[in-house]
Amino acid sequence: MRAVLPIAVIDDDAAACAAMIDLLGAMGLAAIGFAGALAFLRSGHARRVRCVITDMRMPVMGGLDLCRHLAADGNPVPTILVTAYPDETTRRQAQSLGVGAYLAKPCDPEELLQALQSLLTD
Repeated sequence: MRAVLPIAVIDDDAAACAAMIDLLGAMGLAAIGFAGALAFLRSGHARRVRCVITDMRMPVMGGLDLCRHLAADGNPVPTILVTAYPDETTRRQAQSLGVGAYLAKPCDPEELLQALQSLLTD
């Protein structure tokens, strides 16, 4: 039996991170939270997650920079980028980096589930 890897939730807003983890749990998905991109990278989990759900704007390293870092490291993890400030320029940048979904905060649960199903199908 194959072990099910968790989804990494990366957000510098602790309440938003906890809410996303709770939502994923309600969907029957395991998740682990990180207070920022650097915390995630330093944790050693970057190669042990099914997917990353990351906030766009965070101190030190934002979501797009995290995606660039993972790709440059040879580890393009399926990623959902969430932001409270959606705009078309950022959406296009995210798409050019291979981000699987670009969602506005607060995330619509159905939209999130649809994005996850699309990214996590084997």
